Amino acid sequence: MDRLQELGIRIALDDFGTGYSSLSYLKHLPINTLKIDQSFVQGLPHDGYDAAIVETTMVMAHHLGLTVVAEGVENRVQLAFLKKQQCHLYQGFLFSQPLNVDRFSELIL
Repeated sequence: MDRLQELGIRIALDDFGTGYSSLSYLKHLPINTLKIDQSFVQGLPHDGYDAAIVETTMVMAHHLGLTVVAEGVENRVQLAFLKKQQCHLYQGFLFSQPLNVDRFSELIL
């Protein structure tokens, strides 16, 4: 992974906060980006646990110099909360449904 970094390839830790995405990865692996799992975004901003997890993750990521992507953003209330936390990037149905290659190509062109 270090060699990939040297080649300019950026590495993201997907679904952060669930499964095998451990805090120790942040210390031992050359990670550039955290993708906050959608299970924490779905309850924003009303679920206090989700809000606390996202806020804490954002503060930690900022201190570590990591880019943060919020997965599963579905409404403007979630987006406003994430913007307030200075989240860098967003993905979810608020912006677009999943697209096949042909439709994506049309959109980009």
